[in-house]
Amino acid sequence: MSQQDARIDAYIRKSASFAQPVLEHMRALVHKACPEVEETIKWGMPYFTYKGQLFCCFAAFKAHCSFIFWKGALMDDPDNIFQQRGENGMGQLGKITCLKDLPSDRTFIKYLKAAATLSTSDLPPAAKKAAPVKKELEVPDWLLSAIKKNKKAWATFDAFSYSNKKEYVDWIVSAKTDATRDSRLADALTWMAEGKIRNWKYVK
Repeated sequence: MSQQDARIDAYIRKSASFAQPVLEHMRALVHKACPEVEETIKWGMPYFTYKGQLFCCFAAFKAHCSFIFWKGALMDDPDNIFQQRGENGMGQLGKITCLKDLPSDRTFIKYLKAAATLSTSDLPPAAKKAAPVKKELEVPDWLLSAIKKNKKAWATFDAFSYSNKKEYVDWIVSAKTDATRDSRLADALTWMAEGKIRNWKYVK
């Protein structure tokens, strides 16, 4: 095993009795998966770095332990060992109270190796910010037909942003009576023909 940090030895000794064998086991697996690993303490917790980059850490609490893959959000989870954060505690493996709560050594080591590799690589294509999906507004056929009959109104409506279109559609469709709906539609067509948004009166 590569060199160990005495501060982590002390951290484990001070942990609850149930946590000590869990922490020791996880620590040993980290070293087995990545012999070049270096240990340190950051923010009061044991951390492991690979080629100068953080890639995992663990922590002990009063009733459970946690294990965190530093770039876990970017990792694949082919064996479905990751749990949703929140009530399941911090980290991707949930609240660990004994060795049985851990994935098999073989699986754990596979994930550790992937985490170490990811820590020193650029973000994979899947992790890059996806292009925003263009929103499509559902417009009732009768309303769309009415707007298209007015060429100027249609030109304005068609060029509107999603939110500007939605303001007009919601306003007209939400009318409680046919008379109100027809009145709103007439106003909307007039305003759009003039290139105006729904709330043009409030624009300074």
